[in-house]
Amino acid sequence: MWMDAKEQLKQWINESSRIVFFGGAGVSTESGIPDFRSVDGLYNQKYRFPPETIISHSFYVRNPEEFYRFYKDKMIFKDAKPNKAHIALSKLETIGKLKAVITQNIDGLHQAAGSREVLELHGSIHRNYCTRCGQAFGLDAIITAEGVPRCSCGGTIKPDVVLYEEGLDQHTIAKAVQYIQKADMLIIGGTSLTVYPAAGLTDYYQGNRLVLINKSVTPMDGRADLVISGPIGQVLDDIINML
Repeated sequence: MWMDAKEQLKQWINESSRIVFFGGAGVSTESGIPDFRSVDGLYNQKYRFPPETIISHSFYVRNPEEFYRFYKDKMIFKDAKPNKAHIALSKLETIGKLKAVITQNIDGLHQAAGSREVLELHGSIHRNYCTRCGQAFGLDAIITAEGVPRCSCGGTIKPDVVLYEEGLDQHTIAKAVQYIQKADMLIIGGTSLTVYPAAGLTDYYQGNRLVLINKSVTPMDGRADLVISGPIGQVLDDIINML
C-alpha cells in the first residue's frame, strides 16, 4: 500500500502544475522544533500557566515578563535547520510544480530552504516591531534583550506573530485562498487541522487531488483523495528522488 501511495503521489505531481502545500507544526518537528503545545517535564517545572494562556494577547499585555520568558525559551530555535520536507518543497517550487507554501509555522525554515512564495499565516519570529514607533527589528533584538525587549524610543518590541485572541492578517488570508482555489493539487502535511481559522482555508480547495501526509489521523482524512501515514520529511524526500 505504501508503494502504491507513493507511486500515486508521484504520478499526480508529474501531472500537476499548480500544487499548493499547506503545513503545520509537524513539518518543523523533524528539525528539532517541538510543538509548543506538548507539555514536557521541563515545562511543568518552569511555568504556572498552559501554553495557550501565555501565548495570548491578553497575557502578553498583562504579564509581558512571563510572556517573553516563555517565548524565548519555547518558541525560538535559532539554530534549527531546514529538514528534508522543507528542502523537497523548495525543489518542487524550483522545477515549477509548487506555486506556494502556506504555513502555520513561524520559524522561517521554508525560506531558509530556498522557498520563495511562503505565506506565513501566524507570522514569523524573524520579524519584530516597536509597538510605539513601528521600527523593525530582527530576531537578535528579542534574544539579547534582558526581560522585555525595548526600542530606543521606549516602546516594547513585539514579535510579528499572531497570538491567541489576535486576528490573522487579511491580506495573507486572501492570498492563501486565491492559491488554494486555483490549485490543481493540494498537499496537506504535518498538521492536525484543528487550529482555526487557518485549518478552514483548506475548504477552499475545489480539485480532486487532495493529499494528506501525516503521522496521525486528521478530521479531513475521509475527504482526502490520498492519505499517506508517515514522517513528512521522509515521504517528500522519497517522492522527490522518484521524479
